[in-house]
Amino acid sequence: MPDGNRDSSGPALEVCYLDDHLAVVNKPAGLLAHRSGLAAYETEFLLDRLREQLGRRCHLIHRLDRATSGALLVAFEPTIARLLGEQFMSRAVSKTYLAIARGHVDDQGCIDHPLDAPGKPHAKAAITHYRRLASIELPIALGRYDSVRYSLLALQPETGRYRQLRRHLKHISHHLIGDTSHGEGRHNRLFRIEFGVHRMLLHAWRLRFEHPVLATAMTIEAPLDVEWRKILHRFNWQSALSDVDLFAALQSSTGSTP
Repeated sequence: MPDGNRDSSGPALEVCYLDDHLAVVNKPAGLLAHRSGLAAYETEFLLDRLREQLGRRCHLIHRLDRATSGALLVAFEPTIARLLGEQFMSRAVSKTYLAIARGHVDDQGCIDHPLDAPGKPHAKAAITHYRRLASIELPIALGRYDSVRYSLLALQPETGRYRQLRRHLKHISHHLIGDTSHGEGRHNRLFRIEFGVHRMLLHAWRLRFEHPVLATAMTIEAPLDVEWRKILHRFNWQSALSDVDLFAALQSSTGSTP
């Protein structure tokens, strides 16, 4: 968590792609993307750090939760921001997340479950496509069970509702590991104690969109942080990422292009 006594400076952000028009930055877990009324006492924000680091005005095109890491798209000019925003509104942008959830999730599927937003009385359509990349069973007793099971998932949200991925995984009873709002406390504690993982295991891994100036298809990947890499090594899941073309796999399994 950011320290209230710190200034807005911090370690250099990892920039995954950069040109004269836009950038994709790898947001660290725990860092707020921008200032808001809900963060009145915070002093450190990704947008402020990125502006200082690049020496340019930056416009966020989309959002990631504070606890989520990964690819975040920014534009340097209002016109570029508008064009990219239109791609998001028309669902022409494809986002692939990596997640670790409790239990053995089905090989692939679609979660179609409406979700509401804070302060809004009516739920709206929310759709998430998923594919299980790997799974593991560990001889660790937890509750009334003699072992625990976990799955590595690729998730592609077709919609962008409030905390959609976290809430959808809870809806199918495969809670996201490290999620303190919608997750399962016993499994979160196990990951902290047994594996030294103290973050929510949700990462915006790949982002695909059309460059608004170059008119070329862009596929940008945000590398995983130390805690993610530690778990992939511990569970022997490293090859699960390199062996699968996630975009093709998910789209062929669901018949949809988010």
